[in-house]
Parts: sequence; structure tokens; C-alpha cells
Amino acid sequence: MTINIVTVGKLKEKYWRDACDEYIKRLAAFGKASITELSEVRLKDEPSAAEIKAALAKESEEMRKFAKIKNAANIALCIEGDMLSSVQLSDKLKQFAVNGKSTVNFFVGSSFGIDEDFKKECDLRLSMSRMTFPHQLARVMLAEQVYRAFSIGANSKYHK
Repeated sequence: MTINIVTVGKLKEKYWRDACDEYIKRLAAFGKASITELSEVRLKDEPSAAEIKAALAKESEEMRKFAKIKNAANIALCIEGDMLSSVQLSDKLKQFAVNGKSTVNFFVGSSFGIDEDFKKECDLRLSMSRMTFPHQLARVMLAEQVYRAFSIGANSKYHK
């Protein structure tokens, strides 16, 4: 299984990068795992709705390069998505594998989210919470939960 976490924007602080790197390293036990940082479209302060929409459409063009990978399951992280438990996420990942998906892409948008048309193309909309988290923390939380989901699937002792 190939696991791609595709994000808009870069982690600047070393401690966030270190935390993500640790979970990516652990995920190597289950397949090839990576985090790809895409460039964020820069917007002026207080952009208009049209400017935001155009920026999200541009960012989604880069996301589509991953979404078009053959046999990929695509998961958009968004606040309106389904909230799954760790066990449910594990089950969903197993289901993707049983259905012939050899790659799972997790997409994390910019602070303005992900383009609506792109989200419609994804196999799942996933929400980590109804609460709002800084993107840096959300990325670490996602990496940990993906690792936890694969650990559950492997019946490891990580998930108690």
C-alpha cells in the first residue's frame, strides 16, 4: 500500500516536521508513505469569495496529479466530512484495499479549505473533528491517526 499525505503549505517549525516524520517512518512498516507539500496560492488580506475560489481551484490542480494515480482512494479532509473513529478509519482503509486500491491519498487544503469540485471527486470526505485546529497540528494528528489505523489493521498493540 502507498500512503500519500498531500498538503497545501509547508511546516516551518522543526518540531512539527519531526513529529510528522516519526509517523511517516512508522508507516513504512505497512507500505510506502510520504508527505508532499504543495505551494499555497498567496492571497491578499481579506480576499473576496471569487479570489478564494480561484485560489482553491488552482491548488486543486496540483492535488489532481495525485488523485489520478491508478487504483487510488482519495480522501479529502474537510470540516463537513464524516467523523470516523480510529477503528472505523482502519476498516475503511481495509475496504479500499479489498476493493483493489493500492494507494490512499489524504488531501489537506489551505486555511481556506479544498476546492468543492475536487472534494466531489474524492472517495471520502473525512473530518477529524468539528473543532478547528492549526494546520500544523492537524497534519501531525492525521499522520498519527493513519499510523494508528494501519496498526489496528495489523492487530498491533499500539491501539489499546
